[in-house]
Amino acid sequence: MPATPNYFDFYELPETFRPDEAGLKRKYYALSREYHPDFHATASAEKQQEILHLATLNTDAYRTLSHPDQRMAYILGRHGLLEEGKQALPPDFLMEVMDLNEQLMELEFEPDPAAESKVEAEVNMLSDTLDAGIEPVLAGYEGLPTDARPPALQQVQTYYLKKRYLLRIRESLTKFAARS
Repeated sequence: MPATPNYFDFYELPETFRPDEAGLKRKYYALSREYHPDFHATASAEKQQEILHLATLNTDAYRTLSHPDQRMAYILGRHGLLEEGKQALPPDFLMEVMDLNEQLMELEFEPDPAAESKVEAEVNMLSDTLDAGIEPVLAGYEGLPTDARPPALQQVQTYYLKKRYLLRIRESLTKFAARS
């Protein structure tokens, strides 16, 4: 499998969790025009193929970097931090999630809007706490020297995995809400 292209290099940007959204969009549109197949209709077949590749790369880069969750997964993946089996979450968090899942299983058998609201409030509180805790790491990442980035990336990895767990719980809650 070929390595994922470096979208930050492609857009001439530093690796960051907080890119300039407007600048990113401008770069995407500029390259979209530059690599538009209509402007290269008279070029050789080889050149047309290259332009098509660059146009696709531009679209993929923009889709990935313009979405915060996809951008986070992309950065973690580039650093080998989303490989299966290499992810351990703190036991206290896993206990909290297990507790929430048990509450969800009880709701499966005995629907209870008040209990549903309680689980939702707990998930929201956990989520807000996670977001507040990671924000300084995300905002400061770009300014870190290269050797200081691995611990920051570890923190982002833990955050990302926790958010995925909470997302699954939210999805279960949404299914309950749809049934009632």
